[in-house]
Amino acid sequence: MTRRILICATQVPFVRGGAEYLVDGLRDALRERGFAVDVVSLPFNWRPIERVTQTALAWRMLDITHVNDEPVDQVICTKFPSYLVRHPNKVVWLVHQHRQAYDQYGTPLSDFLNIDAHRAVRDAIFRMDQRGLSEARARYTISRNVSRRLQRFNNLDSTPLYPPSRYAERLRAGSYGNYILSSARLDIAKRLDLLLEALARTRAPVRAIFAGTGPDRERLEKLATRLKLGDRARFLGFVDDAALIDLYAGARAVYYAPVDEDYGFATVEAFGAARPVITTNDAGGVLEFVNDGVNGFVVPAEPAAIATRIDQVMAAAALAARLGQAGQPLVRNITWDHVVRSLVNDA
Repeated sequence: MTRRILICATQVPFVRGGAEYLVDGLRDALRERGFAVDVVSLPFNWRPIERVTQTALAWRMLDITHVNDEPVDQVICTKFPSYLVRHPNKVVWLVHQHRQAYDQYGTPLSDFLNIDAHRAVRDAIFRMDQRGLSEARARYTISRNVSRRLQRFNNLDSTPLYPPSRYAERLRAGSYGNYILSSARLDIAKRLDLLLEALARTRAPVRAIFAGTGPDRERLEKLATRLKLGDRARFLGFVDDAALIDLYAGARAVYYAPVDEDYGFATVEAFGAARPVITTNDAGGVLEFVNDGVNGFVVPAEPAAIATRIDQVMAAAALAARLGQAGQPLVRNITWDHVVRSLVNDA
């Protein structure tokens, strides 16, 4: 009898990013391997702060043990608050918790204030997470970085399980062109302003191509104008899959330096295309792959330091090729076969 699996996903309306692509990839991988699979998704709204717990409790009230009188054999939960759902065979593949209440608390990236109402919501999130995550038969995360946070804040063990890029089978190595690529979402946490500031400091008039959309685009374009970068900073907006794969194949290097990233598909995609990655020493999950001087560059989160490495890699295509090719073996074994075996066999 075909095993019936539901993937539980949280969706912020009108937003698609790495978490959504992960869910799509997992759904397709399970279906290709003969499972009956569907996705259950509920919208998530974190403003005002008090709405967070209401959204979370909607998952707790959901009964998906049976659908149309047919049993659901397993659920696979992803990011907060989907893992609050009840099911006797619940496996968590944790993308991240509500980071604004955890590691981002007290930073500009969190909208939680040090007031009674917000502290009460934060405490409630801690309690809900402890219950929902403890119930899981198995806990996986998308990186060692996410596992460390789970251990630090919730004292819960987990196993890192890297997700493949949806482009994994299509990425290829082309010539080492004359531009730095950023494929990141245009979001303040991705720190694309550091790249723009670095471009203003390079010795040569290096170009950067930004392939992505996001709420930070207007600010970044204004910054590029203020820095007088002209056509050295190109904002393409949304590009289709084929165009993005071509951009990876022709880049000299990929810039990816977010704040304490959970995982970072851009890193494994860059290595899949044999491109070196320029990142920072506080980029989180990116540092599980990038080794300074081996397959990319790891520098302080300062424009001058980034500019120095950009100049270095732009001065020598042979250096870019050596570094990029050194990254390929690190991502070769990140496959859906391994992910599916882990998530399904441990249930």
